Amino acid sequence: EILGTSQAYVKEKLGVSEDKPVYFVFHGGSGSGKEDIATAISHGVIKMNIDTDTQWAYWDGVRVFEAEKRAYLQGQIGNPDGEDKPNKKNYDPRNWLRHAEVSMKTRLTEAFKDLNCMNR
Repeated sequence: EILGTSQAYVKEKLGVSEDKPVYFVFHGGSGSGKEDIATAISHGVIKMNIDTDTQWAYWDGVRVFEAEKRAYLQGQIGNPDGEDKPNKKNYDPRNWLRHAEVSMKTRLTEAFKDLNCMNR
């Protein structure tokens, strides 16, 4: 609402023909609903900040991994598969960080779709 009204006001004051003479940045866009994002874009938003969403997505990948592998992350040796079984592949940072990266990639893909930025 405010963005659309602002565009109309600027258009009138500047006497320009463009319907959206101002390019807006959506600060604090993390957590916004898809409908709100679509409305903002329709009123001239060209950039949306989603840092908090991407931070959470990264953390969530680690959190989910830890929850799923908790029994394998209690020591270097010994897990539900046997007391002499190694756990290195589970606590190796390359493994759990990869889960964080995949989670963030999923969130970014969602944002790209929401912001009409796919295949551009």
